[in-house]
Amino acid sequence: MGIFDKSSGGPELGLPKLSRDRLEEVMTKRDWTYSIDRDGDLTGNWDYNTFYFFVTGNDKEILQVQSRWRQDLPLELRGEVLLAINEWHQTRLWPKGYIHVDDAGRMWVHAEHVVDWEHGVTTDQLTLTLNCAISTSLQLFEYLSERFAPSFSPQEP
Repeated sequence: MGIFDKSSGGPELGLPKLSRDRLEEVMTKRDWTYSIDRDGDLTGNWDYNTFYFFVTGNDKEILQVQSRWRQDLPLELRGEVLLAINEWHQTRLWPKGYIHVDDAGRMWVHAEHVVDWEHGVTTDQLTLTLNCAISTSLQLFEYLSERFAPSFSPQEP
């Protein structure tokens, strides 16, 4: 037997499996606006920041909430942005933050919150997880806005 025993828990405990349908049910119940993009991905916007909600894993048991700060940054700030993200990680649990440089040479900050629901998930747990992923990602983006003057006003897209 390994360190982790996968023989206990799971659907036999009566917990519903994670699914995209369940994510949509939670979002609908919370009156959150969401859509399905042309790739078939579940997406939404909060404070003009783009969020994606993926159900992944071999058994579709992993929830991955990935978001992108609406502010692109010049590559010259790469070191400073990485230091700010590192400071965030030292003082906060969520979300994981990282940078991505696109093909056009623009630098974007992403946030990510991942939870393994191998043994099932209640609707309350799913709701709490989505709230946590969205709110902490927005906190990271606000934290970065305080350090790197955004090129948009807070009220504008």
